[in-house]
Amino acid sequence: MAPAARVQKVVTSGQFELDGGSWDVDNNVWLVGDDSEVVVVDAPHDADAIAAAVDGRSVLAIVLTHGHNDHLNASVRLRELTGAPIWFPPADTMLWEAEHGREVKPDHDLVDGTTFSVAGSTLRAIATPGHSPGSTCLYAEDLGVLFSGDTLFQGGPGATGRSYSSFETIVASIRDHLLTLPDDTVVHTGHGDDTRIGDEAPHLQEWIDRGH
Repeated sequence: MAPAARVQKVVTSGQFELDGGSWDVDNNVWLVGDDSEVVVVDAPHDADAIAAAVDGRSVLAIVLTHGHNDHLNASVRLRELTGAPIWFPPADTMLWEAEHGREVKPDHDLVDGTTFSVAGSTLRAIATPGHSPGSTCLYAEDLGVLFSGDTLFQGGPGATGRSYSSFETIVASIRDHLLTLPDDTVVHTGHGDDTRIGDEAPHLQEWIDRGH
């Protein structure tokens, strides 16, 4: 019997801020669930828009793939609106505190192997450091999908040119933990269009050669 969970995409817009710079960005928010319950993957920019997409369903968790402000700046407000706990990778605590301060905290640590059950499906956290130290993907094997945050995009790895990032680390994360997934796995990214593991895997050496 096929799982009842489905994937819904919401796009919000705002600014990504790091190292004194600011960039206009569109972010993907992913809702995984059914007519009664959902897990929200990332909470950028506009809590009201995300809550509207939730549309009264029970939010089991707000899962943040990493600590950059454009993935978590609406998370505290969304928690207030939904009552859902925030799961966050502790290796990115310095980035959380840059946005929310030290007094406001996430509810739970998101670590490698953390699982979330929703609408008959299971999401499993895969630690994929590189874009940031705590960057984490979520894999739903029964749905054949990966939520990659800013670790893997159509065309290559996420950016590693700013503080707390490492190109060598992100390449190792992608090679060892993501490109080993089935080729037909759909990759739902943090920005832009979907891709598939099998479409990206052949290009690993190209990314290494170009250095980004």
